[in-house]
Amino acid sequence: MTDKDEIKILVEEIRKEREILEKKQNKLEEREKDLAEKLTKVAKMTLDEAKKILLEEVQKELTADIAKKIRLAEERVKLEAGQRARDILADAMRHAATSYVAEYTVSTVFVPNEEVKGRIIGKEGRNIRTFERATGVELEIDETNEIRLSSFDAVRREIAKRSLENLIKDTRIQPSRIEEVVKQTKLIVDDLLLEEGKKIAEECGVYNLPLEVLKMIGRYKFRTSYGQNLGLHTIEETKIGVAIANEIGVNVETVRLGCLLHDIGKVVSDEEGTHVEVGVSYLKKYGFSKEVVNCVAEHHEDKSFTSTESVIVWIADAISGARPGARYEPHEDYIKRMGKIEEIAASFDGVETVYAFQAGRDVRVIVRPDEVDDEKLTTLTHEIAKKLEREAEYAGQVKVTAIREVRVTDTTAAK
Repeated sequence: MTDKDEIKILVEEIRKEREILEKKQNKLEEREKDLAEKLTKVAKMTLDEAKKILLEEVQKELTADIAKKIRLAEERVKLEAGQRARDILADAMRHAATSYVAEYTVSTVFVPNEEVKGRIIGKEGRNIRTFERATGVELEIDETNEIRLSSFDAVRREIAKRSLENLIKDTRIQPSRIEEVVKQTKLIVDDLLLEEGKKIAEECGVYNLPLEVLKMIGRYKFRTSYGQNLGLHTIEETKIGVAIANEIGVNVETVRLGCLLHDIGKVVSDEEGTHVEVGVSYLKKYGFSKEVVNCVAEHHEDKSFTSTESVIVWIADAISGARPGARYEPHEDYIKRMGKIEEIAASFDGVETVYAFQAGRDVRVIVRPDEVDDEKLTTLTHEIAKKLEREAEYAGQVKVTAIREVRVTDTTAAK
């Protein structure tokens, strides 16, 4: 490399260094100008004005920092709340376990020995036929020590169960005594409802309800919704709702009563409307608090929720109804089908009582003997069978048996 080339390189380096220095000088001049302007501005301020500007600058920095922390906290709360909610619901569902027993279409009665079983059947089956005719419930007897009572109607089945238990204790099992015991048992249905109502209410932790309300709650045992026994569903729901209420700290007693009474409109038969409307009207009649009435009014979201307690009743109802195995819709269809068969047969003049057995394949019709004579009985039986063919749903064939019984009694003079 020649001396000339080296000089050129040196000149270029000096030029670049000068450019760098000029840029730095320009920046310093700009900074000096900016500071001069700020000093000029500050010089015109009071001490308070300067403090205010300083605080505003600090507040902007703090606000940004706080907002960032809030966002992080919200994200953490969402994650923790989701897990916490799952924990609360899981624990509440564990509390739903209950010892309450619901029977659906079959009840059982224990028989102490073969001798008693033989008396229940009677000579040529006359006792068992009398019992089935009096109760409308089918008896199934086999080699075990249990008799199964089968009927789609829970009230009939309960009356039959209690009648049979009383007959076994009484030991006098004969047609006239059977009819007498069944009649007596039917007369104490109110006592039966009160007893069952107390069981359900006490299982839910409620002890101070009016007697009429307890009787109405007793009807839960004999009512199903999509195959789920209403008494069992109510107890489950109440235990779930109370567990949630305790966990999150709301009014436990409002939730307890709201759960216990949420479906009471389903068993009130003398008012018209949806079960929610009927339930609300019924509870107002007995002076329940506005909070409890709202829980009932809102448990199907017919109106907006007015309290956390209402939301909990709704959640508990959904959990109990939606759990696997809780509801079985074909059972509800079966109940409706059996009821329809009895309704069709009972629509004829002169019919006193109708009982459907064996899933509707055996229909027994008891007529009023003063309205239906022996000749008309045959015609009536045929007409019932034909109407069932046209209007009823059934599998296989239906056997219609019409029963016309005439009894004459007399009494001797006293001695």
